Amino acid sequence: MYSLARDLLFKLSPETSHDLSIDLIGAAGRLGLAGMLCKAPVALPVSVMGLEFPNPVGLAAGLDKNGAAIDGFGQLGFGSIEIGTVTPRPQPGNPKPRLFRLPEAEAIINRMGFNNRGVDALVENVRAARYRGVLGINIGKNFDTPVERAVDDYLICLDKVYAHASYVTVNVSSPNTPGLRSLQFGDSLKQLLEALRLRQEDLTREHGRRVPLAIKIAPDMSDEETVLVADALVQAGMDAVIATNTTLTRDGVETLAHGDEAGGLSGAPVREKSTHIVRVLAEELKGRLPIIAAGGITEGRHAAEKIAAGASLVQIYSGFIYKGPALIRESVDAIAALPRR
Repeated sequence: MYSLARDLLFKLSPETSHDLSIDLIGAAGRLGLAGMLCKAPVALPVSVMGLEFPNPVGLAAGLDKNGAAIDGFGQLGFGSIEIGTVTPRPQPGNPKPRLFRLPEAEAIINRMGFNNRGVDALVENVRAARYRGVLGINIGKNFDTPVERAVDDYLICLDKVYAHASYVTVNVSSPNTPGLRSLQFGDSLKQLLEALRLRQEDLTREHGRRVPLAIKIAPDMSDEETVLVADALVQAGMDAVIATNTTLTRDGVETLAHGDEAGGLSGAPVREKSTHIVRVLAEELKGRLPIIAAGGITEGRHAAEKIAAGASLVQIYSGFIYKGPALIRESVDAIAALPRR
């Protein structure tokens, strides 16, 4: 059934079909019908960041930027849902067209630019949702906020989403906001992490509960840079690392239609690069910080591959676009079949 729906949606422009899909999933969720679209995955509970996940397969940020379809996605069987990236103020994002399918490679290129309705609108959607599972909220900075003032934007968002999130993800790795990736390195990273940790402590006292912080990193780092980032996250007391965001490389898609479009590449071509980052992180962290793996999961065995590489959880996005809700159960089953997680 999903193959038929996908064929129809793929006749529309990528962004039009994306918006329509969010509307349909949101409507199905409000009616309690989204769960009928697929068979529920088996229970495979896992504890990460002090949170209990019913299974280790989550929805990655970027698909539901404004939290408009939380209930619908929750009924599909995800072990967690991550919404966003959200910014303090609404912003339109980059000029269209800015989203491109590469179906031959099961890939997507996007240069959306954190288009969203702003953090206040997202919080209203979260409040209206009935979903009571693990909810991550991914935060970023507005495009016109200078990089040297980026901390201010992250703290504004953290303050506003803290009471409504199971965990908060700090996005410093999108390639579509100028200068953002510079926050992954050196003093810029240390200053951001220190400010986040201090604010997390204040908010823990204010709300009477500690909401974990995860940092989402890019796949386009050297092993040495990845090790430095891992150590910085541990020293700053962060709760998890998400590996990875989209890549700027075009390995394997150079000759395809739209393969030369600017933006971040996701889907099958980023799988090996992202899994390599997971392995480097796992070797360096040695269990000191949990790893959430994302990037290139288009089959269940890819999810199991990332768990075997050292991840505790996985997230899917582009694979969900190409394979549909059945990928959730397939991924859970593949992880359950691993000799020992």
